[in-house]
Amino acid sequence: MLAGTGLGQVIGVLRGLLGGGSILAVPALVYGAGVPLAAAVPMSLLVVGISSAAALLPRLRHGQLAWRIAGVFGAAGAGAAFAGAAVNRLLDPRVVLIGFAVIMVVAAVRMLREQTTEGGDCTLPGGGVNWRGCLPKAIGSGLVVGFLTGLFGVGGGFLIIPALVLLLGLPMAVAVGTSLLVIVINSAAGFAAHAGDTTLDYRLTAAFTLAAIFGSMLASRVATRLPADRLRRWFAYLVLAVAAFVTVRTLVNPSP
Repeated sequence: MLAGTGLGQVIGVLRGLLGGGSILAVPALVYGAGVPLAAAVPMSLLVVGISSAAALLPRLRHGQLAWRIAGVFGAAGAGAAFAGAAVNRLLDPRVVLIGFAVIMVVAAVRMLREQTTEGGDCTLPGGGVNWRGCLPKAIGSGLVVGFLTGLFGVGGGFLIIPALVLLLGLPMAVAVGTSLLVIVINSAAGFAAHAGDTTLDYRLTAAFTLAAIFGSMLASRVATRLPADRLRRWFAYLVLAVAAFVTVRTLVNPSP
C-alpha cells in the first residue's frame, strides 16, 4: 500500500509538471507495487481516467474544449478499446510488456522532437468545424488511440495531443482540454472491457489514484516556474530508461 501511494504521487507530480506521466502507471504497478499485469492494466485505466477527469474540471470553466471533436474522437476510441482488450487477452503478457516498451520509446522520441506548429483542417476561420476534412482524421486517430488504450492500459495523451494539433488543427490549449475528455472516455471504455478479467485491489487503486491527484495538484502550482523544455527532455529520458528496464526484465524474467 505504501509503495502504491508513493508511486502514485510520483505519477501525479509528473502529470502536474508535464501533463503526462500516466504512461508510467503500468510499469509502476507491475514492478513497483507487485501487481499482476492482468490487474495492472484496468487499475491503470481507472487511475488515468479519474485523474484526467480531475484535471479536466478547471478547463471546463474556461471553455478550453472542442466538444464535438472530442465526442467523435472518443466514440471511435471507445469501440476500439474493446478490440484492444480482446487482443490483450490473446497475447502472452511478455509480448504485451515488450509492446508497451515500444510505445514508451515512441512517446519519448516524440517528446524529444517536440513540434509546436499547428496545422490540420478541422477548424474554419469563422470558428466552425470543417467536418469533411476533419471527420475521417478524427475517426482514424480515435480508432488507433482507443485500440492502444485497451491493449496497453495507457491514456494515449502522447498520441492524442499531436493528432488534435497537427492533424485536426486545434489550438494547443483547446487540444489539451479535449485530449483529457477523450482520455476519460477511452479509459472508461478500456476499464469496462477489462473489468471482468481479474479481481482488483480497490484499496490499492484508491490509494494510488488519490496520491496521483494530490501530486498533480501540488506540482501544477510550480509547473509554470520551471523550464518546460528541460523538464520534458528529462521526462523523455526517464521514459526511455523505464522502457529499457521493462524490456530487460521481461526478457530475463519469464513472468512479469
